[in-house]
Amino acid sequence: MVKSVLNDPRFNKGTAFTEAERDALGLRGLLPPRITTLPEQEERILESFHAQSSRLEQYIYLIGLQDRNETLFYRTVVDHLEEMMPVLYTPTVGEACLTFGHIFRRPRGLYISADDRGRVARVLRNWPEEDVRVIVVTDGERILGLGDVGANGMGIPIGKLSLYTACGGIPPSWCLPITIDVGTDNAGLRADPLYIGTARPRMRGDDYLALLDEFIAGVEEVFPGVLLQFEDFATENALGLLSRYRDRLCTFNDDVQGTAAVALAGLYAAARITGIPLSQQRLLFLGAGSAAAGIADLAVGAMVNEGLPAAQARERCWFVDSKGLVVRSRTDLAAHKLPYAHDHPPMAALVDAIGALRPTALLGLSTQHGAFTERALRAMGEINPRPVVFALSNPTSRSECTAEEAYRFTDGRAVFASGSPFDPVVIDGRRHVPGQGNNAYIFPGLGLGVLLSGASRVTDAMFHAAARILAATVPESALAEGQLYPPLRDIRRVSAVIAEAVAEVAWTAGLATAPRPAGLAAAVQDLMWDPQYPDLLRELS
Repeated sequence: MVKSVLNDPRFNKGTAFTEAERDALGLRGLLPPRITTLPEQEERILESFHAQSSRLEQYIYLIGLQDRNETLFYRTVVDHLEEMMPVLYTPTVGEACLTFGHIFRRPRGLYISADDRGRVARVLRNWPEEDVRVIVVTDGERILGLGDVGANGMGIPIGKLSLYTACGGIPPSWCLPITIDVGTDNAGLRADPLYIGTARPRMRGDDYLALLDEFIAGVEEVFPGVLLQFEDFATENALGLLSRYRDRLCTFNDDVQGTAAVALAGLYAAARITGIPLSQQRLLFLGAGSAAAGIADLAVGAMVNEGLPAAQARERCWFVDSKGLVVRSRTDLAAHKLPYAHDHPPMAALVDAIGALRPTALLGLSTQHGAFTERALRAMGEINPRPVVFALSNPTSRSECTAEEAYRFTDGRAVFASGSPFDPVVIDGRRHVPGQGNNAYIFPGLGLGVLLSGASRVTDAMFHAAARILAATVPESALAEGQLYPPLRDIRRVSAVIAEAVAEVAWTAGLATAPRPAGLAAAVQDLMWDPQYPDLLRELS
C-alpha cells in the first residue's frame, strides 16, 4: 500500500499527508517531517516553474508534476490558468510534439498501432481505469499547423484532456488520451532513432479505414456511451471520419466543430462592437481546410437561425485556398469546398479578393505566417470602419499576422482575435487586448453538458448554443478593449454555463439518456471535480 500510494499520482499528496495518514499507511520516516498544506506546495511548484529556462522546460516540469501528484498539478493549473495554458497547450505543446521522443519520460494514454489490427478491443481493455467517459484521439497527421508528427502527436490528446479537467472540471480518471499510430510521412522522424512510433510510411486507403472502423467498434464495446473527440486529423480524414461516425456514437471533431464554435462566438462578440449582425456579415476565409469549412458550415447554420435562407447564407462565405479564390469555374475543388464555390472571375491574390468582395471579416486558417500582409490589412481597414480580423492558425509561428500588425495597419480599428495568445498592444495611447480564440472555451463545457445529460450524439445545435453562450459572457469592459472572449480565469464558470445550455439541447432534442435534474446549475457544480486532497483513510478503506 505504501508503495502504491506514493507512486500513484491520484493518491500521492507528497508532504501534505496528514499525521493520521502517515501512521495508517506506514509513511512515517519516508517523508520529511513537516506537513505542508496544498497552498504551500503550490507556492513551491510555482517557484520551480518560474525557475525553468524555457517554455519547453516549463512544459516538461509540469508534465512531471502531473505524473507524480495529480491533485497538486491541477490545483496549480486551475489557480494560474492564464499563465499555464500557453505552456500546457498552444503554442508550447507544438514544440513539445516536435520533440516528444526526446523529452519522453513516462507513458500516458494508449497507443494503438497498425500492427494491432484484430486485437484493438483487447488493447483498449489494457487501460487500468474502467470508468472512462471522455476519449481524445489523434493519428498525428496534422498537429496544429505543424503537419505530420506521427506518434509524437500524443502530446495533443494529453493536453486536451488536461484542459477538460482544468477548464471543465471533468475528473481526470474519466479521461483517456489515445494515439493511433499508422506510421508517418515525415522522413525526418522516421530517421530519428528516438522517435517513439513505427518508422514506416503512413497507412492510407481501405486499410486505414478498416483500422479506424475496428477502433470505433472497440470503443463502443469497451467504453459504451463514451464521448469521443477526434483531434488533429488531416482535412480529408477529419471530414470523412466525422461524416462516417457522427450518427453512430457520441463524437465530434474539435478542429472542425470546436474551432467553428469558438470562431462563431468571436463573430457574435465582434457584432456587439461593429453593430453588424451575423446575417449581414460577409466572411472571407484564407485557407479552405477542415477548420475553415467547419466555421463556414456553423456560421451558415447560425445565419439561417437569424432568418437568412441557406443559399443566401452560403453566398456570404468565400474561400481563398493555395490556388486563389474558390469559384465555380474551377475544376480542382475538393467536395467540402463546392458549397462555397460561387460565380465570380478567378483571382489569385488575397488582397484582390478583399477589394472585389469587400468582406466585413477576414478569417485566417492557412497556417501561413504573415499571409495577412500590410496591404491586405490596410485594404480591410479601407472597406470597414471596424474590420474584423481573425488570425486563427496555431502555433504562434504560423499565425497569419500578429496582433500588433492587425491593429497598426488598420489605425487601431481592427477587431482582432487569434488562435495563439498575443500580448496587449498600445496604439496612439489606446490599449487593445487581443482575444485568443482558444477551443478550450468550448469543448470542456460541451463535454460537461454531454456527460450531465448522457447525450447519445453531439449535434450542431449544441455548438450553436455553446457559441451564443460564450459570446454573451464577454463583459462590456472587455469589449471596450477589443477583447472578444472572457478572461481565461473565468473559464470554469463559463464552462459550467455552456454545459447547462448543451444539456438543455440534448433534453429538448430527445438525445439525453439521463433525467433532467431539478436544479440544473447545482447539478453541473456537483459534477465538476475540484482539485483538493481527499481524506485517504476514508478513500482507501
